[in-house]
Amino acid sequence: MPSLHPLLSGFAPIWALTGVGYVVGRTGLLGPHAEAVLNRFVFHVAMPAALFLMISRTPLDRFANPSIAAFAAGTAIATGLGLLAGRVFFDRKRGELAIGAMASGYVNSANLGIPVTMQVLGDASFVAPVVLFQMLLVTPAVLAVLDSGAAGRRALLTLPVRNPILLATALGAVVSATGVHLPTELNRSCELLGGAGVPTALIALGISLHNRPPADGRSRRAEVGLTVALKTLVQPLAAFAVAGPLLHLPAHQLLTVVLFSALPTAQNVYTYAREYAQGTLLARDAVLWSTLVSMATLSVISWTLGPA
Repeated sequence: MPSLHPLLSGFAPIWALTGVGYVVGRTGLLGPHAEAVLNRFVFHVAMPAALFLMISRTPLDRFANPSIAAFAAGTAIATGLGLLAGRVFFDRKRGELAIGAMASGYVNSANLGIPVTMQVLGDASFVAPVVLFQMLLVTPAVLAVLDSGAAGRRALLTLPVRNPILLATALGAVVSATGVHLPTELNRSCELLGGAGVPTALIALGISLHNRPPADGRSRRAEVGLTVALKTLVQPLAAFAVAGPLLHLPAHQLLTVVLFSALPTAQNVYTYAREYAQGTLLARDAVLWSTLVSMATLSVISWTLGPA
């Protein structure tokens, strides 16, 4: 049975880098436009490099298996409820609805999924299919909604070329499918650029905390609370219901699916929200609060479903 300390060790770098960002924002060390510049670097440079490399190295046949089907079902339920709540209770517009839905079901699969599952399961192989699912299906759908609102519907046809995230994803999938071996120099360059993505995004997130509005408003607090509940409670419960009673997955696979479904909202959601200026405060607070709450929910899941 895993102790709490190994799980906390996976969260420590996230809080540390976010804290560094807050200090940077409070002191004005990088100037008044630091948050915007850092987010654009992540969106246009670092994240595309990391995604291209990760997807190009991942066999696409990992995408089809019962475990990812259960994970996808939990994601669909959580994002669908987030979309419905945003429309019915909070009167959100289309772009804000997309961000709210994404914040409700888009997991931090890489920089938290890897350390947490290695500590609990001793195996992080499920990271690859989760990344493929989120980047090949969920992300294009959300970015298409965001981009159509920003650039007009006619520009939707050129979206894969204009959007660096989608372009990198498509190129990575082509390389993976064709089995092309990339030059060592290109691999190394992408590794260096991609490695800067997560820490830069977390520092930008920390900077944004210094710019918090003076009054959050009761409605927005309720929306953040509901979004975090969908992400940390509803999504893993839905995944458990599909993986267990419906698909009858073995105990190890069941734990893997539920554990990944309980991971907090990825900081990518805040990066996308900031880039398109849609639902930025909701995305930021969902990332922060879901990360805090998930430390408890992940511990409960590992103690309940894990081996004795």
